[in-house]
Amino acid sequence: MQSLLERVAIVTGASSGIGRATAVLLAREGARVVLAARRQPELEAVVESIRAEGGDALAVAGDVRDESYARDLVLAACRHFGGLDIAVNNAGTLGPLVATADVDAAAWRDTLETNLSHAFYAAKHQIPAMLQRGRGSIVFTSTFVGYTAGMPHMAAYAASKSGLIGLTQALAVELGPHGIRVNALLPGGTDTPMGRTVAHSPEALAFVRGLHALQRIATPEEIARSALYLASDASSFTTGTALLVDGGVSVRRG
Repeated sequence: MQSLLERVAIVTGASSGIGRATAVLLAREGARVVLAARRQPELEAVVESIRAEGGDALAVAGDVRDESYARDLVLAACRHFGGLDIAVNNAGTLGPLVATADVDAAAWRDTLETNLSHAFYAAKHQIPAMLQRGRGSIVFTSTFVGYTAGMPHMAAYAASKSGLIGLTQALAVELGPHGIRVNALLPGGTDTPMGRTVAHSPEALAFVRGLHALQRIATPEEIARSALYLASDASSFTTGTALLVDGGVSVRRG
């Protein structure tokens, strides 16, 4: 039974990894989905995959660091599908993987713009459309890094992704009386193009796997199932939460 029939969703960072898996799963559950990322050909490939399964999706390419793009995505959802119910604001970057003293200002700003400002711009424009519906679910993809565990050479990433937790909590309190829930999803190591940047060799992959209590990393589809939970009515009494989906990396010691 499809849990998202008649719902409309936006998924950013939808061309690959967790975003792609989430967009496909939401569509499979009945949602009509606006796909967002920089690369139009990759987005169109996801659209084709969704339509091949009988779903409905639209690709709108752009730069999530640009506030006007956030507005355009909501306009596309409303014009093509009649409104907006769900937003999975997933686009992100690792930023500079270097010692903090070597992070230049431009790289710092770019990481915060992509990971944190993008989420703020997205929510700013998604909220009015959801208020018109009298309901909604906003999900931000954060991380355990900087929340339950520190990692060297990831200061910009940790700071920007941790900021999403504060944004989640503030919006949850602000929007709860209006029927809009806001939650953060905190994945552990996941087999994505971004994840492979860290696990770039057999030795590095073995190290990352060993950080997790489950002694493995996730597939994008596993993380997408948790995004579906937060997006759907299955989590109807869940808001303001930082949901760890990290294979136990946050509790493993030694």
